Amino acid sequence: METVPIQMPDGSVVPVRLIPASGTHTHPVTPDAPRPVVVMVPGLGVPAGYYELFAGGLSARGFDVAIGEMRGQGDSRPRPSSSSAYGYHELVSVDFPAIFEVVRNRFPASTPYLLGHSMGGQLAVMYASRIRGRLGGLILIASGTPYHRGFRGLSGPGMLMGTTAISMTANLAGFWPGDRIAVGGFGRQSRVLISDWARLSRTGRFVPVGADIDYEERIGRLKLPILSITMTGDDLAPPSSAEHLLAKMPKSDVTSWHQPEPLGHNGWIRQCGSTVDQIEKWLRDR
Repeated sequence: METVPIQMPDGSVVPVRLIPASGTHTHPVTPDAPRPVVVMVPGLGVPAGYYELFAGGLSARGFDVAIGEMRGQGDSRPRPSSSSAYGYHELVSVDFPAIFEVVRNRFPASTPYLLGHSMGGQLAVMYASRIRGRLGGLILIASGTPYHRGFRGLSGPGMLMGTTAISMTANLAGFWPGDRIAVGGFGRQSRVLISDWARLSRTGRFVPVGADIDYEERIGRLKLPILSITMTGDDLAPPSSAEHLLAKMPKSDVTSWHQPEPLGHNGWIRQCGSTVDQIEKWLRDR
């Protein structure tokens, strides 16, 4: 594995892990169907290093893999503070292009497929809407929107109140101090990122701070192959949440699979065999 650090305009350093295929690639590779490279985007509060076992599973099936760290998480430095002012828009308009430049330099003959977990899936959809035809497809795992009406029963009001409270705390403190919460705190995060997340929960629409395009309109125009994988026991991104995100892309070719094992929101990352099976099958069928 090779790690390439990228320096962002605000001085942040975001590393990209590059893992070339180690196994035999079973998909016929031709000039019209080059080998896929799976570019992974972590979920909120999940360090990129946590996905290395999963990435190794894909590599063993013959796929090149890249894991981009989310700014301020994992091995990225510095940690978010009151001076951090990046949110959804800056991540997809600044960080993602820089990550993909590294991927293209390392795997120039491969077609990129963007895999997003949780919030990483939301960002993946936004990035796809910016660049449109330059991706082979999207893989969304345990990913939907936090829109409160996309949750059933008491989970909806709970999501709305929870994201609102987190956003208010982040605005008061200057950043979200999630690293001080033992379990489920999502790590320390930029207040702008949290504000964008809370707005999406409240309105169900991608309207991030500083947006230079109408993301909702662009997302609605996407025509991409999409693999959506939901997890049994996932309270943060249940199937109804995933359905709300997919409904924004009516022109895309969507394949959905629900994991019957109760792996929850993050358990699939380490117990990854069946998820890797589904991804391999979907990529092989492109």
